[in-house]
Amino acid sequence: MKNKDIIIGILVGLAANAIGLYFAAMFLGKGDDPFTVIKAANTEGFLGKLVSLGAIVNLGAFFVFIKKKQDHRAKGVLLATVLIAVFTFVIKL
Repeated sequence: MKNKDIIIGILVGLAANAIGLYFAAMFLGKGDDPFTVIKAANTEGFLGKLVSLGAIVNLGAFFVFIKKKQDHRAKGVLLATVLIAVFTFVIKL
């Protein structure tokens, strides 16, 4: 059950990051289509910064799991956040 909860936490963390990325692109895109903003961010070289802004939503998921005493799911969200950090580091190389 522990591994299942960690995997659920990772999936929630990745989904929260995707939602955060979408909202960051929508907010910073100034009315443009968020997917167009993400493509432009990729070509202009600041996709890593946009993905990092999207990871802020993981804080909410992490603290919800901590408050509900679901520590293994919170650990999964933390692992997803680390994966996102590694991904943004690789993008910047």
